[in-house]
Amino acid sequence: MQFDWRAILGPALTILVALIAFFVDSNFVTVPNPAPLFVCIVALASSINGTTSGLISAGFAVIFSALFFLNHRAGSGYDAHDIARMLLLAGTAGGTALITGLLRQKWIEAFAAEQEQHAMARRLAGALDEVDIGIVLLGADTRAEFINRAFRDYFALPDEMADSQPPFIALMYHGRDTGAYELPEDQLAHFIAARTEMMRAGDSRPININLADGQVLRFSCTALPDGGRMLSYTPVTDLVRISDAPAKAEYYRSLRKGRRPPFPDKRAAE
Repeated sequence: MQFDWRAILGPALTILVALIAFFVDSNFVTVPNPAPLFVCIVALASSINGTTSGLISAGFAVIFSALFFLNHRAGSGYDAHDIARMLLLAGTAGGTALITGLLRQKWIEAFAAEQEQHAMARRLAGALDEVDIGIVLLGADTRAEFINRAFRDYFALPDEMADSQPPFIALMYHGRDTGAYELPEDQLAHFIAARTEMMRAGDSRPININLADGQVLRFSCTALPDGGRMLSYTPVTDLVRISDAPAKAEYYRSLRKGRRPPFPDKRAAE
């Protein structure tokens, strides 16, 4: 059986403080009423181990305070003033135990819910890393809060850059600088400006993006309720490239810097 020190910490501190107060008061100097210190101990007990521990500490606090009051009276018994002070202490200590215990329970529940949300987010991120659709989640400030593995692979995006929450425009410039797009250089500026405006407007119309390695991605932008954007890049190479005119095959190869496309040559097939 495991010993739980937190369960007895509050009551033990209450007893220890009371005994020290009685000892010092009887042998050295007069000690003022330790009731405020008892209330602090009650709050500590409730915050560490819950309401039960706090209420037990509050009970000990009232008992020892009653003995302390009796020890300081010239006559026997209690008067109305002593009883009122003990009732006030009982209400204060008990209320402190209940309120602190309730706040502790709320905090534990909120922490557990947050942990569950983090675990779910990790599972979702892991699942999105397994699909071949590039996914980018943008915040309301257009910074990338999540970039899945497929997008990183399509655009040769280093993990360091992807994890640094780059803005969308930085992702576009990265694609330009690495030669990812199958476009002449004089059209890249217009292409980036058009894609950025489409993203900001939340335009959901899909468009095809031709990559320099021959792949074709269908880009779609979805506006999210919090002002962010979800960008998806679906591979549609087999649907689009099959219709390429055979006469343009050499042109496509030249744009891909001599690399062969990942689809069969229609002329060879014929």
